[in-house]
Amino acid sequence: MEMPKPNPDVLSKKDRIVSRLQDALQNGAVIHDEAETRAYECDALSAYRCPPLCAVLPSSTEEVSAILRICHEEGVPVVPRGSGTSLAGGALPTADAVILGVARLNSVLETDYPNRFIRVQSGRTNLSVTGAVETDGFFYAPDPSSQLACAIAGNIGMNSGGAHCLKYGVTTNNLLGVTMVMMDGTIIEVGGTHLDAGGLDLLGVICGSEGQLGVVTEATLRILPKPEGARPVLIGYDSNEVAGECVSDIIKAGVLPVAIEFMDRPCIEATEAFAKAGYPMCESLLIIEVEGSPAEIDEQLAMIKEIARRHNPVELREAQDADEAARIWLGRKSAFGAMGQINDYMCLDGTIPVSELPYVLRRIGEMSKEYGLGVGNVFHAGDGNMHPLILYNANKPGDLELCEAFGADILKLCVEVGGCLTGEHGVGIEKRDLMTVQFSAEDLEAQMRVKDVFDPGWLLNPAKVFPLASSEARRTLSGEAA
Repeated sequence: MEMPKPNPDVLSKKDRIVSRLQDALQNGAVIHDEAETRAYECDALSAYRCPPLCAVLPSSTEEVSAILRICHEEGVPVVPRGSGTSLAGGALPTADAVILGVARLNSVLETDYPNRFIRVQSGRTNLSVTGAVETDGFFYAPDPSSQLACAIAGNIGMNSGGAHCLKYGVTTNNLLGVTMVMMDGTIIEVGGTHLDAGGLDLLGVICGSEGQLGVVTEATLRILPKPEGARPVLIGYDSNEVAGECVSDIIKAGVLPVAIEFMDRPCIEATEAFAKAGYPMCESLLIIEVEGSPAEIDEQLAMIKEIARRHNPVELREAQDADEAARIWLGRKSAFGAMGQINDYMCLDGTIPVSELPYVLRRIGEMSKEYGLGVGNVFHAGDGNMHPLILYNANKPGDLELCEAFGADILKLCVEVGGCLTGEHGVGIEKRDLMTVQFSAEDLEAQMRVKDVFDPGWLLNPAKVFPLASSEARRTLSGEAA
């Protein structure tokens, strides 16, 4: 027997919203119990937590549209969430917000090998995109370290990269089109099935917009034929600065490896204790991988080894088979987990010109001594995308604040040498108040006007990206206008 529905006029706002969402979605798609919503109170920037009003897990674009339409009518903020692997607080909720998770949107919708694209729902994990096509000789190039868990939705939101982005580019270079739902529930299609679709480049605005403009539910991605072969070489140095000079010289020589990864001594020691990859105990380590035919690989590696030897490496090891190649990569792939065995850490994400690597590495070492906090450096050296890991004690009063101040100085340094605040992790809450370091007031105003167009009520992913005072003022103005 059908039970009578409660009168919305006598319900609290939370109960009314939950009731409307439950009416619009399948059973179990609305999570509102206080204990259960704590699973959504933070992302991988776990120093900050706030349980949401509720969480919803839609199973289709149409359900996403219904959720956003309800929240728009109720004036309720919405925080889009992929897999929650954001390191910048990009999926951190506010207490009055609905978390919209895309985990159930995980299907492959279309695969077209002749035209080299795959269309997937945005909750599908990064690695499983390659998994869907690799038996047919294809792969999806962007490969964040969290690719086993991170969702395509989050990759698009943050314009994620990975170890192989030096050759293949980041998400924006491999994204062909999206289905996106606007805050009022309108469903739009942007882009197409090939690069550089006609019209305004709205896809370039959406990719990297951190959930500020809409909720992406489907993505058309470029897939590529697997290379004939690949081979890494491991190079050890007694100085971070010398390793940085080697990277700069390789890039200047016109060689284009598929990846150039950097690790310093703290990371080397941690990964050896954790993964036992057989790395030499030196100050810095480069992992450089090239791909192509055997002849192409030999030619590229010969040039790289010649440049590396000019800088007097303490070890130079070329993989001779697949097992040795896997061991060379084992430590790098384990680095973030290994550092977590040592202490709490904050992972930064700043980008610099490759030529500035020696100087920036030296300054980070000097600042580490000034702040009294250890730093492990592991990053994509080929495109200057740095990931300093600042070690601190989360249980020691004042240590988190000291760590944040140190991190802010590193990011300011990146901007000072001609780089930027983020390469692939996004701004989120972590860097929002540093945006004025990189952008003028006029720059930020232009960016906020774009959000005004897509989300006039400023309800999508509140308190992110823009300086907090600016975004709060914008949201207040939008409420008054409504």
